[in-house]
Amino acid sequence: MIYLDNAATSFPKPSCVCREMDRCMREYCANPGRGGHALSLRAGMAVNRARDTVCRLFNIRDPMRLAFTKNATEALNIAIKGLVYPGCHVITTPMEHNAVMRPLRTLERDMGIEISVVKGNDFGEIDPFDIRREIKKNTVLIVSTLSSNVNGIIMPVAEIGRTAREYGIPFLVDASQGAGSLPVDVEAWRIDMLAFPGHKGLMGPQGTGGLFVREGIRLRTLMEGGTGSNSEYVYQPEIMPDMLESGTLNTPGIVGLGAGADYVLKIGTGTIHEYKSRLTRLLADGLAQIPGVRLYSFADGDRNSGIVAMNLADMDPAKLSFILDKDFGICTRAGLHCSPAAHVMLGTSGRGSVRFSVGCFNTENDVIYAVEAVERIAFNAAL
Repeated sequence: MIYLDNAATSFPKPSCVCREMDRCMREYCANPGRGGHALSLRAGMAVNRARDTVCRLFNIRDPMRLAFTKNATEALNIAIKGLVYPGCHVITTPMEHNAVMRPLRTLERDMGIEISVVKGNDFGEIDPFDIRREIKKNTVLIVSTLSSNVNGIIMPVAEIGRTAREYGIPFLVDASQGAGSLPVDVEAWRIDMLAFPGHKGLMGPQGTGGLFVREGIRLRTLMEGGTGSNSEYVYQPEIMPDMLESGTLNTPGIVGLGAGADYVLKIGTGTIHEYKSRLTRLLADGLAQIPGVRLYSFADGDRNSGIVAMNLADMDPAKLSFILDKDFGICTRAGLHCSPAAHVMLGTSGRGSVRFSVGCFNTENDVIYAVEAVERIAFNAAL
């Protein structure tokens, strides 16, 4: 089997992730912060180590500003719904995942917020100046993906961050694609809130993620409950990260996330991106030579986080993906990838596309084999 669906979930996981999760489950998987006994304290220290590791990866200076969540979708909902109010204005990009667009559209319908979606080119690239032109007196949030999950396009996050800071508008980044291979820096890029999953580029398990909230950003809570702190207080504690971490944490998952982040730190995001870029270019250049193939991604690693989106003539993307899996053992993803607005920009909203997404455990031989497989499918389809 050749796994080229890393944009959905990275696979396989580093052995250190599996090992640390197994050790947690076997040796100390008690409730962190919910008791004074040895196992609870050990679990709490393990969670804090993971928090510190993730913060080093994103240059978050105060680890207490990072709350763990079950995925990036939860983190994005907390950030968006915790900040907006009736009649306010939000600016976003045309390449956002439904984890951003659905909360915004729901709030537009139910609360009357106003949404501005800046325009992009045929690949979804935006001009940062278009963000500036959409700013109004009631703009309370700017939201941008770090990199599109549909075609890998990298957004000008640093430039958007400068504009947001200049106007004093909170800036939320969805780092679901790119975190772990792009050098995310919340300080240099002036990011006020960063949402990320643990199971993609950070090499951790599913069911993990997090939200960084810069000091001074005040959010309404999406959920209230036990935090292990200020238990006598009838309202949710206002201290971070307790304010956003109600209920028992996924301790084994967080430990695995920390191990994955440590693995990424040791290799280096630059090294990972350089390697993925080489595979992405090899894949894109190879597919581009096949008659009938239409590409929707750049081969250039400076503009792509590691995804090649394509279609083959008039073949249904789902059929192509099925054949790749059934006849060649190649895992890809077909469809709209939970990002219908992005497909409108790319001109593929009617049927979607097939997405190949490389990871740091793929090889050049994997990519060459995938290109040859598509070539054979194209040849047979043309007969």
